[in-house]
Amino acid sequence: MWKELILFYENRDLVIPGDLIAKGDYLGGENTFRMNDEIYATRLGLVSCSNKRVSVVALRSFYVPSVNDIVIGKIIEVGIRGWTVEINSPFLALLRGSDAFSKPFNPKNDELTSILDIGDLIIAKIIAYDRTRDPLLTIREHGLGKVRSGQIVVVTPTKIPRVIGRKGSMINTLKNETGCNITVGQNGVILVKGRNPVMEGIVIKAIKMIEREAHTTGLTDRVTDMIKKEKEELSKIGRA
Repeated sequence: MWKELILFYENRDLVIPGDLIAKGDYLGGENTFRMNDEIYATRLGLVSCSNKRVSVVALRSFYVPSVNDIVIGKIIEVGIRGWTVEINSPFLALLRGSDAFSKPFNPKNDELTSILDIGDLIIAKIIAYDRTRDPLLTIREHGLGKVRSGQIVVVTPTKIPRVIGRKGSMINTLKNETGCNITVGQNGVILVKGRNPVMEGIVIKAIKMIEREAHTTGLTDRVTDMIKKEKEELSKIGRA
């Protein structure tokens, strides 16, 4: 039987948990639940409706680990066979000695603190995770390992896709306009390394702007304009 389609909110309207978003033959997407023919929000966020699929883009969320994700974390404990790593998530991660040393790991002979110590930051990859155990990390691949320079900025993990942009458009804009290297952790932690701290600061300002205005349109152009203005000001005082 055909059911009338009723959408109570427009795209990008703000909803809170329990709000009735749509009624009829809509499909319930992320951060929604269906009761009979009604779809309700389960998170604070913005409505997104496309091809009869109704979702809510969460404004605030924590990071849920996923295999193959790149994350940036902090060593918080050194054990006998590995390290405990805080990854901006309710779940602590584990980095085993065998996933850090380039040679076979022997806990009797190899000193873990010679590689990583408490407080060190690392770029790592999640190699295993399920609900029965903590995430496992590795730093034995190209581009992974201890962070030795740069500045860290933390954003809401759900905003990471906006920081990256469609087909990498936003992150490439940041890199091309500033010349900085930017490593984006899926856990919302981002490492910025540039030719000087001032340029790194411009990137961080841009990332915070993206996080703040992620729900708006035309954001890439506004971010580009902001960076250019910041660089012009630096040129005037000879710091670019």
